[in-house]
Amino acid sequence: MSASLKSHSHGQTMVLTISNPEHRNALGPEMYAAGVEALNVAESNPEVRSVVITGEGAHFCAGGNLQRLLGNRQQPPEVQAASIENLHNWIETIRAFPKPVIAAVEGSCAGAGFSLALACDMVVAAQNSVFVMAYSSVALSPDGGATWSLLRALPRATALQLLMCGDRIDAERLHALAVVNQVTAPGEALTQALALAERLNARAPNTLASIKELVNDAQTSTLHTQLAAERDHFVRNLHHPNAGEGIAAFLGKRPAQYR
Repeated sequence: MSASLKSHSHGQTMVLTISNPEHRNALGPEMYAAGVEALNVAESNPEVRSVVITGEGAHFCAGGNLQRLLGNRQQPPEVQAASIENLHNWIETIRAFPKPVIAAVEGSCAGAGFSLALACDMVVAAQNSVFVMAYSSVALSPDGGATWSLLRALPRATALQLLMCGDRIDAERLHALAVVNQVTAPGEALTQALALAERLNARAPNTLASIKELVNDAQTSTLHTQLAAERDHFVRNLHHPNAGEGIAAFLGKRPAQYR
């Protein structure tokens, strides 16, 4: 069975499933372009309010396929560079995507799979899931934005230990470190991720897009620049029809119906 990225709808949520169960859902080049395409389609579809990324079967993603990497050692370096560029294009697309993206993690979440989960806006993980930056265990350095994401989520020493030692870390510990948003019973990660997505789907899409953009930009903005951006987003959202609906619903003590 060839590796693929499957897509289906669950209400207003697009579910992307990494499908390569024979290899613990190891990633491959065919998935990267599919991931970018799926998000581009979801961005232009107002019926899609959120995205959940998960793995088929018992595991989220084991990272890169080592057999493929061995084969690429016999190819010009440009071959592997192009593959990583495609992965990074998917990572950047997730970060820039204006709708919430949630990772639903079961089992193994290793290497580029861990990087992929970190690129998502929120992570829901099963209690028995295991995360590992496995790169250094096979004499490789990270990709997929692992160093960028971990250094923003964790103290430097903790991030370096995970990256340099290849230590395994469980969902409970990552939850305590505020990297994982929610820990679930085994087998319940996707169900709970979809429930979280439904909560987000009920909120104004333009507001969530503003929040994500502001949070992304805040990491490199000065306070003055960020305050100006917050002002502009606030004014734009106040004059959006959803603000009229939201305020009226709150004052009328009824559920809001956003579009």
